Amino acid sequence: MRKGKQDHTPKPVGLKDLARYLGLSTATISTVLSGAPAAGEIPAATRERIMAAAEKFKYRPNALARSLRGMRSHTVGVLVPEISEYGALVLGAVGDYLLSKGYFFFVATHRRKPELLDEYPQLMRQRSVEGFIVIETVLEKPLPLPTVVISGHRSHPGVTNIVLNHDHAAHLALEHLVQLGHERIAFIKGHPYSPDAETRWNSIERAAESLGVAIREELVVQLESDTFSPYVGYPLVRRLLQRTRDFTALFAYHDLSAIGALRALRDCGLRVPEDVSVIGFDDINSAAFQIPSLTTVRQPLDKMGALAGEILLQRIQGGADPVEVTVDPELVVRESTAPARRRIEIPAKLETVVGT
Repeated sequence: MRKGKQDHTPKPVGLKDLARYLGLSTATISTVLSGAPAAGEIPAATRERIMAAAEKFKYRPNALARSLRGMRSHTVGVLVPEISEYGALVLGAVGDYLLSKGYFFFVATHRRKPELLDEYPQLMRQRSVEGFIVIETVLEKPLPLPTVVISGHRSHPGVTNIVLNHDHAAHLALEHLVQLGHERIAFIKGHPYSPDAETRWNSIERAAESLGVAIREELVVQLESDTFSPYVGYPLVRRLLQRTRDFTALFAYHDLSAIGALRALRDCGLRVPEDVSVIGFDDINSAAFQIPSLTTVRQPLDKMGALAGEILLQRIQGGADPVEVTVDPELVVRESTAPARRRIEIPAKLETVVGT
């Protein structure tokens, strides 16, 4: 009679196994690995031993058992309009932080539809989420659990807003252009539905006034198409160049529109930055790899995402409830900006238009 094949798969290491190995109580180990507030009272050397052992044996806590013992799901709901490059960068940082603390998370894209913004939080709550992180979304009303919003700009009870210092961001960008001798500057404004659009434009107007920069109506265009491609800025700049050629710099709402502007300017026979300087906003991953590489205002998206996770977990555990947390931008100077020329020459005939 043939014997059955033996299973040589190693048995997963459990909490009791770690306790025996370390000579510590299961309660102490669980407190450290769960990131509970009481973990701060445990000596740093002990915490380091626990984390090293958990990594060595690839210990993973049993989420179901943990939730049943503590009546906690250790789950967070994340709401985002869509998975754009901006959203993906923030979401990645949120996810890394939550996972490091042993939390699971659901992600739902609402496409800015009011009915989905009403429905999704309820669906997530039915799945026992303990709080919400909301990215680049205007909330018309507070959500039923602790909430942290990144770039939402709307105050509600129980909602913590993480926002960029847009006044400083606008001043950094315009001061850079002014120092390079630019006086006639074109602008690409954000989509009307973007939470940052109005806030950023108001900051640009204040910075322009303080620096003595005139904002001319004929040099301002606004994003229209709902696409996550650099094409979003391409037709706008084409139309701008058909209307006027009297500017030496362009400040775009975000990097995608700035990248589209680079191509539009090139297709019109202009050189960047020799004829027109271009500056973007966000510092997405591809900004540094354009030709020329893009000068931009960097939003610390990774910091904002991790901060959202940290604040939410503190609030879930009964910690502080800040109304607003502001983070600072950074100007990243690359190849797309240079000293202004006195006058630029733009060929009257425009070249072939790039397709969508």
